[in-house]
Amino acid sequence: MQQQEIHNFLERYFTANNCEIHENNSGYMTVQLTIELDKELMNRPFYWHYLEKTGGVPNPMKLTFITNRQQAPDNVKGEVIHFGSPRLHQIFDSTKNLAGFIRLYESNNLNFGVQTPLIPWIGLNMKISYQCDRKRDLFQSIGLQLINGRMVEDFHDKLLRLPMKSKIPDYAYTLSPLIKPKSGLNRIQTFLNGRIEQEDHSWAEEARTRWKKDLDLLHHFYEDSEEISESFETEKMALQEQYEPKINISIVNGGLFYLTEKAI
Repeated sequence: MQQQEIHNFLERYFTANNCEIHENNSGYMTVQLTIELDKELMNRPFYWHYLEKTGGVPNPMKLTFITNRQQAPDNVKGEVIHFGSPRLHQIFDSTKNLAGFIRLYESNNLNFGVQTPLIPWIGLNMKISYQCDRKRDLFQSIGLQLINGRMVEDFHDKLLRLPMKSKIPDYAYTLSPLIKPKSGLNRIQTFLNGRIEQEDHSWAEEARTRWKKDLDLLHHFYEDSEEISESFETEKMALQEQYEPKINISIVNGGLFYLTEKAI
């Protein structure tokens, strides 16, 4: 995930949660949190409990995020945010809490007085985590049309170019899906599993090589012991947990989207 992608994601996240963005410049942004997002992100339960008890005036925090230190002016002070930063992963988790699922309707290309059909799509934003003693996360956004089964990658980016509303617009009606959403989820999962199987997995073999090397050292360290000690088994399990290659797919968020025929 590149720094500009992080900047764009933060902009969409705060805008969607009704926060006022005071400054939004190259490399940084300053955001006035709402009460709800202050409670979500800032870990100030005693402050909010005190205000609620005393009837005080709430003062949600204002934050500056630096998304690119090289582009931001030297005099800008704020929280540096990058892909591995705890704050960004906290915001990723927040999107699950605040907007795990959504339903939106396209409001473009609708002719006044003419009934326009809207086609159902299921869209998923997913995180693929490659884990061993190192970790790499990739994000995938996939949409599946629930009429003909057509699958589209980078679905989220394509949706951003369309005007969407939470209520169905006038002179529009929705088509009933021929593919059930649960079946659509299974198709997307099968597609991702197939793609992952075709990838280069040399990283996993390299992790197993490092694992074996450390395991050999562990055996050598305990080779003079008459009995297999509890500490040996504990360290052996710790090595397995550290090195064993794993690939996890998790859904960040998703939704049903009703689009005109030529939208995507």
